[in-house]
This record gives sequence, structure tokens and C-alpha cells, in this order.
Amino acid sequence: MTTRRPRDLEAERAALRAAASRLLAGTPLRSLSGKLTATELLTEAGLRRDAVYRDHKDLVEEFQARIRAQGSTPSAIQKVIDDNAELKRKLAETKEVLGKEREISAALRRIVCELDLELTQAREELGSDAAVTRLPAPRRRPSRR
Repeated sequence: MTTRRPRDLEAERAALRAAASRLLAGTPLRSLSGKLTATELLTEAGLRRDAVYRDHKDLVEEFQARIRAQGSTPSAIQKVIDDNAELKRKLAETKEVLGKEREISAALRRIVCELDLELTQAREELGSDAAVTRLPAPRRRPSRR
């Protein structure tokens, strides 16, 4: 038979208050998104939902009231949101530039292939025409000093 450890309600309340303060300040430790929701509060506090809503529902409601009173996203989270939007914009620009560069690269590859084919054909034509006489190289005039 397993023995259950008695719960420390005051420690749970302190954990909930600390978690609420961290979320409202925008400096979460356990929450991945940092959103101001009851679910994120429970994640940040590291407590089970059933225990919190049974014994500490007043703290959850207090947290929700503080969110409504604040009326905005914490500045640290807003900075992350803004940075994310800027990075998405830069990524879209980079993808557009990369697409154009790929088009140019494909066109250049086609041109190189055509020129290589023409060069090969010209060499074959020169090789098969033995009647072509090469002219002697021009003589250099002696330099006057």
C-alpha cells in the first residue's frame, strides 16, 4: 500500500502567487508560451488542475482579475511577439530573394548548357574540315632603340 504525502496548502498557494507574478511580469520559468491563462498559471506553478480548483480557486480568479485589470500583454512577452513578427517578415523577404536567385541560376545553367553544346559542335566542325590552312603568326618588328 502506498502512503500519500500530506499536501502543504500554504506552499501551493505561495507557488500559485509566485507563478502569477512571473507570468504577469513576462518572465515565466516553466510555461512555454507565457500566455496569461489559467492553464499556463497551473503549468507555471507545477500543480495539478483538480487540486488547484478544489482548494485554490480564489487564487485563479484573482489571477484572472489581475489580467483584466492589466488589460495588455506583458512587455517581455510583447517584445517576443514583436521579434517573432519581425523575423517572420525577414524570412518572407529572404525566401522571395532566394526564389529569384534560383530562377536566375536555372537560366544561367541553361545558357551554359547551350554554349557548351555550341562549343562542342564548333570543335567538331573544325576537326572535320582538314582543308583549313592556318596562317603563320605575325612577325614581330625589332624594336628601335
